[in-house]
Amino acid sequence: MPARPSTRGVARVAFVAGTGRSGSTLVSNVIGQLPGCLSVGEARYTWGRGAAANHLCGCGKPFSECPFWQDVMAEVASTHGDLDPAGTAERIDARLRVRSVPAMELRRLRGRPEVLPHPDDPVIGDLYHALAARPGAEQAIVDSSKLPPYARLLDGLPGVEVFLVHVVRDPRATAFSWRRSKATRDAADSARMPRISVVRSSVIWVLWNLMVPRWWPAERRMTVRYEDFVDDPAAELARIAEALGTSVPEGLVEGSAIHLAPTHSVAGNPDRLDAGAVRVRRDDEWRTAMPALQRWAVTLLCAPGLRRFGYRARG
Repeated sequence: MPARPSTRGVARVAFVAGTGRSGSTLVSNVIGQLPGCLSVGEARYTWGRGAAANHLCGCGKPFSECPFWQDVMAEVASTHGDLDPAGTAERIDARLRVRSVPAMELRRLRGRPEVLPHPDDPVIGDLYHALAARPGAEQAIVDSSKLPPYARLLDGLPGVEVFLVHVVRDPRATAFSWRRSKATRDAADSARMPRISVVRSSVIWVLWNLMVPRWWPAERRMTVRYEDFVDDPAAELARIAEALGTSVPEGLVEGSAIHLAPTHSVAGNPDRLDAGAVRVRRDDEWRTAMPALQRWAVTLLCAPGLRRFGYRARG
């Protein structure tokens, strides 16, 4: 991403791509602490979980009571009139379904946009332009929406520039994490995050992670292994900051501790609500607690990507 601030009419997005349970929430929140970088969490859920369902913002307030998001949504509405958050959310989901990926790939091979234009696109684009106008977003809006097709949707919008920060984690660790029960912490009820099978998590891991280098040129992306990030957060964050044209503030990282200020993350892993001194470390419980059959099933299913991202078959 060019090392220059956003200008009027251009929204620069540092898109954190990858799969769930790969550390994208932590990485995006940390990037959001860099000068000129504004972390908004999984912005594709602004419409559903935010405006329609009124889940908690990362600042701790419900979406409808967060001044930041109300200002952003009011700016979008000033151009488009009454918004349809629930409908917009449903239509975005329909455009990004996994079963649509073969058609997207075929369009790419034919030189056409992977994600077709849609009447919702001007509203989505203006959401990012409104975010880019907020203080602290001079270098980039940090969006941890993860899905490569959504990144392509954004990259096709007028005045939106996307740079991918591709976060990868060992697929056996992500599969094991998906089997855990975890509270969402972003609503008044006792909702839990969904749990998915090791087969589904493996298929998604291969699909999304191999799609990134296939769909994005090397000069417009960087790869961050989650294990490297938690082992040496200062070094990895410095590498990310350089790619985004900014710097790491003194005192942000002290050993394994990262000092996080609250963000306005609209959705994501419940850890997005954490603030203060957060210690990062590897979570390798899967090595001893994951059933051997599941571990080897994930290894076999994810074999096409293990070596590419530096993971050993034996873990």
